[in-house]
Amino acid sequence: MSTPASRVDAEGDLVSACCSTYGNVAGAHFDEQIARRDLENYRRKGPGPTARLLRDMLVDAGPIGGTLLDVGSGIGGLSFELLERGVAHAIAVDASAAYLAAAAQEAARRDRLRAVEFKHGDFLDLGLTIPRATTVTMDRVICCYPAFESLLTEALKHAERSFAYSYPRDIWYVRAAIGGENTLRRMKGSAFRAFVHPVDRMTQMIDASGFRLAAHRQTWQWSADVWVR
Repeated sequence: MSTPASRVDAEGDLVSACCSTYGNVAGAHFDEQIARRDLENYRRKGPGPTARLLRDMLVDAGPIGGTLLDVGSGIGGLSFELLERGVAHAIAVDASAAYLAAAAQEAARRDRLRAVEFKHGDFLDLGLTIPRATTVTMDRVICCYPAFESLLTEALKHAERSFAYSYPRDIWYVRAAIGGENTLRRMKGSAFRAFVHPVDRMTQMIDASGFRLAAHRQTWQWSADVWVR
């Protein structure tokens, strides 16, 4: 598996694609304040729009069961939703220790600690230590990752039956919005960047891995796909 040396963000700036650097940057960006906010929002409002789309499309695509690998799990919203719908065991992977701490807190509240295994770190660093899963999900994750081809390749290698992910629409106003957010981050001294990756390339990679598209939905900003074998 080759790892590109760099990627271009939504503003056209060259960004390092080193996976270990990504883990440090993402861990610093998604801090305790953001984790606490996201957990409070989930408890008050339920999952966000893309998590709802992925949840419902996966349920519609066939019986939910087996093991879920939730890459970039955040506070665990999608994992908890799918556990409620038939998943037996979930592996939650995230580069943010604060997110995983919040997810563990919610798992305890739901009496789900035995059903969820938490893995802290960059998925590319941890991939060899994580078993394959019935379903692999990445909700709003690939847009945070410079080396999207490496991340997608590793995720697909772990998916036995289905793969579901959400990503920014490759359209001018989404690029403009993400570019504006990246400018603010740069002004504040944050190294974190978001990306709009080429949809055609991602689709080609998934198709070449033996999956077929089962469902596709969109919001004004996001696309959500479910692929099955």
